Amino acid sequence: MPSDTSASVTPPPTSYHALLRNREFAGLYAGFTLTAAASTLSGFALGTLVNHQTRSPFLTAVSMYGATFATVFGALTLMSVADGNRPRRTLVVLQSVSLLGVAAQAVPGLPLAVRFGLLLVLGFFQSLGTGTRMGLLAEIVPASTYALARSLMNITSGGMAILGYAIGAVLLRHLSPQEVFVVAAGLTALALGVVAATVRERSIRLTRRPGLRQTWTTNIALFAHSGQRALLLNLWIPNGLIVGCEALFISYAPDDAGTLLAAGSAGMLLGDLTVGRLLDAEQRRRYAFALRLLLAVPYLLFALNPSTPVAAAAVFVASAGFAATLPLQEQLLALTPDPVRGQVQGVESAGRMTWQGIGAAIAGGIAQHLAPGATITAVAALSVTVTVFSRPFVVRARAVRADTIEA
Repeated sequence: MPSDTSASVTPPPTSYHALLRNREFAGLYAGFTLTAAASTLSGFALGTLVNHQTRSPFLTAVSMYGATFATVFGALTLMSVADGNRPRRTLVVLQSVSLLGVAAQAVPGLPLAVRFGLLLVLGFFQSLGTGTRMGLLAEIVPASTYALARSLMNITSGGMAILGYAIGAVLLRHLSPQEVFVVAAGLTALALGVVAATVRERSIRLTRRPGLRQTWTTNIALFAHSGQRALLLNLWIPNGLIVGCEALFISYAPDDAGTLLAAGSAGMLLGDLTVGRLLDAEQRRRYAFALRLLLAVPYLLFALNPSTPVAAAAVFVASAGFAATLPLQEQLLALTPDPVRGQVQGVESAGRMTWQGIGAAIAGGIAQHLAPGATITAVAALSVTVTVFSRPFVVRARAVRADTIEA
């Protein structure tokens, strides 16, 4: 369990406002918010640019979301840098690399092959940045408020995606994609400055040199640990399959897909706000299984090909179940020794993003043979099956000691 040195001095924060009074958390959070906004704007600008040049839906989709597939390479190779002995410096360097990558996209006439190469490089380094940021988060806030902090960051991430696309659409009416890249680079530079000015170095870190060998050593120990393995699979697979359901909204209701996607975003935000802000740790653990079921069960209504209002209501309710990640992340943190928690959280984030792409591929493949409504139902049923059959392993994970994993 992460050490909680501040709890003995002041009571732990119990609200988002109280969390933001912590200067370091406020800086880390502001940097995260600016980075998320910049990533959304640059992804939208790149997608628009690729669409104008190629008129290819496939290349356009890859340009907007392809960076998520590069995160798995970060998890498999150099994620141990997230637990280096100078995490602040590491995060500043990674933010600087992101700044260079986004600024390079603003160069006019850049070949598409180079743009896609930059996209993959940025995805790789962003995954390392996520691990480093989450490792710092676990040290900056008390363990008792970790879920509250993650809840705020999850809400912000979803909100920035919605707001970023809306702002991006407005900007692209008046600016070229290259000029929008300049705006995104400005936001990235601001995030870099905020982090550098507010976050300090931390001492609970690895004594071994980070690198490929250390990454693999920790990853092998991570997946050999039955409790952490069960938690990771529950964080990845059910969520990824439901994202696969969402990927079929355009096929299911071409004229109303936006309504369904908006309902999903609203439900996710409400779920994170409710679970992170209103429930205590014991309540979150108690309702974790019900939330994982809630994530998938409403999608079974798609077997009846419901009307758009009914489908949107089902999607809204189901998306609140994404908040099940909060208690699972709390349990994962409790089972993770301090020296490797940055890497473990980075692997969790990278795996979750990768499984979203896998879920979309699975759903898309099934939809080649079944109607969209039937496919959504089948994939949701598969998510329910994974949740139900893995529940005993998740329950047992609470009793497993963290010291069975070696850094």
